[in-house]
Amino acid sequence: MPIYVQHEVIGKVPDVFNGEAIWQAPGLALFARRPLLRDLLERSPREHKGRAATRCFSHVTLMLPQEEVEDDYHLTRGAKARELAQTLTALHQKDFGDLLGADQVRYDVVGAQALPPGQIEVRFGHAVYLPAPGEKILYNVSVSRDSAVWKPVCPIYPNQRLALIGGDDGHASFAASGWPFGADAAILLINDGPDAPPQVQMRPRDGFDCRFDARNGYHTITSRHDAGARLLLKVGRAGAAAAAAPPAPAKAAVWQARPASHADAPGQEPTALPLSHRPPPRAAESDATYAPLAQQRVSVVALALPRLSRYRDSGATALEIPFDRALAVGAGGGKAISFSVDANDELHACTEAGRERVSAPASFAPLDARALRLLAVAPEMADRYCATLCLAQPVGVPVASGARFVFGRNAAALAALRLLDGPGFLQCGGGGASADRIGLSRNAFSFEATPQGFHIGRIAPAQALYHLDEALRFVARIDEAGAAAPYLLPPGHHLVAGHYVLRFDV
Repeated sequence: MPIYVQHEVIGKVPDVFNGEAIWQAPGLALFARRPLLRDLLERSPREHKGRAATRCFSHVTLMLPQEEVEDDYHLTRGAKARELAQTLTALHQKDFGDLLGADQVRYDVVGAQALPPGQIEVRFGHAVYLPAPGEKILYNVSVSRDSAVWKPVCPIYPNQRLALIGGDDGHASFAASGWPFGADAAILLINDGPDAPPQVQMRPRDGFDCRFDARNGYHTITSRHDAGARLLLKVGRAGAAAAAAPPAPAKAAVWQARPASHADAPGQEPTALPLSHRPPPRAAESDATYAPLAQQRVSVVALALPRLSRYRDSGATALEIPFDRALAVGAGGGKAISFSVDANDELHACTEAGRERVSAPASFAPLDARALRLLAVAPEMADRYCATLCLAQPVGVPVASGARFVFGRNAAALAALRLLDGPGFLQCGGGGASADRIGLSRNAFSFEATPQGFHIGRIAPAQALYHLDEALRFVARIDEAGAAAPYLLPPGHHLVAGHYVLRFDV
């Protein structure tokens, strides 16, 4: 593999800010001294013809002991470091002027914690680039082990053609956090300008698989020799962040006590409902009767993540949804990733790598086999929900045609669909509670499979219901739907009630 980054160490320097002493030793004893910066640049030209150099490198990063750099900043506001860069730039132009062409000489002086006193590290090469003053960033490069927590690696500038990304052993242009591959492995990023997509290649080529996931916008890099070694690389244009949905105004909520005449059984735990959605109660329909033939199916395909600010008076402070290593809701098989919504409606993804704020649309692949998608909600639903989290695998139950079923907190027949009905999901008043306490009534709605589709009937007047099509696009809010005039939901379409996005299939 070509050497993209020349990494050299210059030791025994009495004054690390003395540019002349770093550049070239005095006298003519050329074979009796250690190589200094001028010798290193001369021995490693950028281009050569035979043994004669035709171009030299012009961008050099100089790393000094961290304590020396900090003392210079404290005492002189960094004047010695600036003077060092200016001195080396002048010496570079004087001695290699005929090998520079139109290239500008640029030096950068930084601190390195691991360097002992009197030692200097130097980096230059094909993949070392220092931006011009005022040059704007073209791309931002970040990496992740799980697609949820992304760590920044480096910027890429318009005139920067190569970048070499590796571990923290100093042999690359930039170090990637959590580097899972060996010291000899590296990612080569090639930039041919803003009109051409950046290229990502692995070094060595035969040890890795590198594929681009166009839907998620990142490269997945896996080792052919270590099944557990995987890294995700994202190269995003600077300033191209996805626009987030505007935050909806917070609405107060209370734990609403219902009259005994309502179908919700008295004495049960109340439901948190926004104060603006508290219509008078109405008699509920009965639960479904058994029919032996089940040709239809109802599945939970996604979770509608609520805006907790609507339920501020209920004491709800956070909703957390963990996924195990099979990407099923729950952490019984070891938590792979979790998503949380806080009281300010901010959404975070949490993995072993840490916690990071996220926004929709996005996709998360903590494991190679499956992915979780985060979708933005339609404006008509944005006052109630902050995002829709699509499950990696739907959870469904069969239902019989000709029978009427009820979905809600009291509907035992469909309890398997209520994935968030447990004590560990909703943080409320210092303890855990079922997330179904907010947004889902005891008896929310009824449905019946018919040859034309599914007849939907609202039971709880305050229950919000939304119709989404087969691609989870918003169709309508279901305001009026009763036994006499039910709402017809076509097969394959979805209904949103509480946190659940239900698909009705024939």
